[in-house]
Amino acid sequence: MSLPLGPLFTLEHVPTQAEFELFARVSGDDNPIHVDPDFSARTRFGRTVSHGMLIYSFVWAELRRRFPNAVAKRQTLMFPHPTYAGEPIRITATVDSVAGRLATIAVRVARAADDTPVTDATTVLDLGAA
Repeated sequence: MSLPLGPLFTLEHVPTQAEFELFARVSGDDNPIHVDPDFSARTRFGRTVSHGMLIYSFVWAELRRRFPNAVAKRQTLMFPHPTYAGEPIRITATVDSVAGRLATIAVRVARAADDTPVTDATTVLDLGAA
């Protein structure tokens, strides 16, 4: 498969408290910082924050939609700032390199309001069967 270098996609999403709670249920990570507004109000964040992997799951869903047969070979993830329910995020993916069947995709997720980064990721996909 030939994949050009450069922008791959940009999406916007508004995470919800319901998504935080459902992700806590399926992942088993029910830390109160994600699901308990009263607890979270007393933290430095002042409200619930998303699981980092929930945010990455939005990225992965779009990658799978575009490349349904691709296999993730490796990824790096950093979550430099929190993501809050009700605040839009912008997900931007860029094809950094292609070597044979492997494509390296750089992903940046930022708060739409002020461009504060909430997730930085690199994912290497094997597009062999894509």
